[in-house]
Amino acid sequence: MATKVAVTGHMELSEETVPLVRAELERLLRMFEPSGLVGLSCVAAGADSLFAESVLAAGGRLVAVLPSRDYRQATVKPEHAETYDRLTAAADEVLVLPYANADRKAYEAANAVLLERADRLVAIWDGQPGSEEKAGTTADVVNGARSAGLAVDIVWPAGASRG
Repeated sequence: MATKVAVTGHMELSEETVPLVRAELERLLRMFEPSGLVGLSCVAAGADSLFAESVLAAGGRLVAVLPSRDYRQATVKPEHAETYDRLTAAADEVLVLPYANADRKAYEAANAVLLERADRLVAIWDGQPGSEEKAGTTADVVNGARSAGLAVDIVWPAGASRG
């Protein structure tokens, strides 16, 4: 039986935080049968991509949920482009939501799809509330998952910091 695990988390992680999070994700993902592990990710820089890489390294399958048709050109910075392209190419499924532009509505819809499809959520999160001006913050997604009755695993190892 498949276990579908979605991710939410910070895009900016300090350089020192990346290996700490990677090690914690590796440990966490060991509790799932690799052949049944399905990771759901928007493949953004930071948490999303670290999670996607960890799912693939654990032998799981990846579903890339892209908020809009212009998501890559509108949001993927040059330093993340190679990782983004590699991960979307490695995905078993690439779901592009029917929005032309990567905006608040598209991000909220992508987060809703992640939660609808997931059995549980991994949050690479420092536990701080999100900004009221920004939609779809990590805190919003965690609260949505908890409201939906999903199990939530918080990943924020000792020594982790935002970049």
